[in-house]
Amino acid sequence: MPRVKRGTKRLARRKKILKRAKGYFLTKSKLHRSAKEAVDRALRFATRDRRAKKRQFRRLWIQRLGAAARLNGLSYSQFMNGLKKAGIGVDRKVLADMAVRDAAGFAALAAQAKTALA
Repeated sequence: MPRVKRGTKRLARRKKILKRAKGYFLTKSKLHRSAKEAVDRALRFATRDRRAKKRQFRRLWIQRLGAAARLNGLSYSQFMNGLKKAGIGVDRKVLADMAVRDAAGFAALAAQAKTALA
């Protein structure tokens, strides 16, 4: 079989890894083997944390809604149940934003939820 040296392909692959590892500490940004391990690890974390980010934001929205609902005399579960019974289909992200920025609007929604529960 003929000998294959893979000059430009190998160089391009290594350059891609080292470019991704730019800014890493010590040899992780300089040596190909260390950089490859660090980049692979970073990509694994990035994949995992894109999923975790969604969970963390949902938890944050629920905490904000619970606090705002308690200010209006409801628990979080009562508030959400009341909204569902009232036929208000607003998601948690928008509701949490309303709770932070528009307290009067949120209070009106809470009042509607209370009437729907009664």
